[in-house]
Amino acid sequence: MNITNQIRHALWQLSDRARRNAEYFERRRTAFAVVAIVGFPLYYFIWNDLFPQSYENLPLRLIGSALFLPIVFERHWQSRFKKIWAAYWYLALLYALPFFFTLMLFKNNSSAVWLESTLIAVFVMVLLLDWVTLIVHCVVGVGLAWLAYSLTTAAPRLEAVTLVHLPIFFFAIVIGTLANYVAELVRLEQERAMLATAGSIAHELRTPLLGIRSGAAGLRNYLPTLLTAYQLARENALPVAAIRKPHLEAIKGVLERIEAEANYSNAIINMLITNVRLSRPGHQDLSPCSMMNCIHIALERYPFSADEKSKVSFVTGADFTFNGVELLMVHVVFNLLKNSLHHIAKVDKGQIYIHTERSPQGNLLVFRDTAAGISNEVLPHIFKRFYSSSTAGDNIVGSGIGLAFCSDVVRAFGGTIDCSSVYGEFCEFSLKFPVIEL
Repeated sequence: MNITNQIRHALWQLSDRARRNAEYFERRRTAFAVVAIVGFPLYYFIWNDLFPQSYENLPLRLIGSALFLPIVFERHWQSRFKKIWAAYWYLALLYALPFFFTLMLFKNNSSAVWLESTLIAVFVMVLLLDWVTLIVHCVVGVGLAWLAYSLTTAAPRLEAVTLVHLPIFFFAIVIGTLANYVAELVRLEQERAMLATAGSIAHELRTPLLGIRSGAAGLRNYLPTLLTAYQLARENALPVAAIRKPHLEAIKGVLERIEAEANYSNAIINMLITNVRLSRPGHQDLSPCSMMNCIHIALERYPFSADEKSKVSFVTGADFTFNGVELLMVHVVFNLLKNSLHHIAKVDKGQIYIHTERSPQGNLLVFRDTAAGISNEVLPHIFKRFYSSSTAGDNIVGSGIGLAFCSDVVRAFGGTIDCSSVYGEFCEFSLKFPVIEL
């Protein structure tokens, strides 16, 4: 395992817990959606037929079920709809938990069944929402429920038993908010620690790489002389150990390979440090940058191996200007190159095509490779930090940082990044930037 793979492996180990946590929350959301789809109509039967309550409403329950159907099939959403995924999820929860349960509590005159049900809804909200969203959902959901209750009831009133239980609800919400707030602080601290450790690993590896590169450069000055002296010694029958001709030819190119590997490893370390340290690109000062210039710099500085550069085609199109940071944009291209070249090498086929487009609606950088593509199961998650489809046993282990970094940078520049893919055929990233007036 070479140095760059050791860096990736270390990053994978550091991010594995965060990735598993993200997958756990995703499964929990899907499980809740399934429960909501089944539970809404099922409990209509329970509270309307088995144990009749004073008020039930099947249309309201069917709306709740319908809202969660798209969430179960999230992976099949088209890319243009995925932008509203988070808003849709929170809207569905707002309806299903604080609004629906509070409205049913009011409509059933604060019966024991609905007091208990509403308390359970509060605990479910604690499990599914962060502390800020929890507070917002409680305030907005209860407010909308009271408004709906007032508009549909001749003489709306708050039952005394509800007032008695308000301290219990308030206590549950406060405890849930504090617990989620502490959990968020712990998560952020863990992420900072992981990113700091990853950065430290990368920095520590600079020293041996610098020594290797300096040693190779020094040997380059004297190796030709040593090889010439060896040839003269052999021609004059001096007592020197024989070196086989294939080995002698290999020695001539070994320094170039050492320097190339050191330069490549150093470039990957620079990329990792940029990805890790500049985790908040929006805090950088933005200025007008030429996209064409960023691409040229990236293609000149990227440490391509002997046959990799021939796999990249850059169709020089219309240049455009965006508000951003040149260094960060160069590293975005670095990340996209690294990912595509890895997949091309993995399946032993494919080319990379890069081009730019200008239009009044927005300027585009299109980055396409014809290697392995991305499966439908993985595609919705590729921009999530610490998400990776690689495993620890792979030759190259993904850290789940690169594409998240790309997304953060492009969004900080006021743009968007989308990916379309057909598994086994191609993968295309479209980076769209707003038109700016110079």
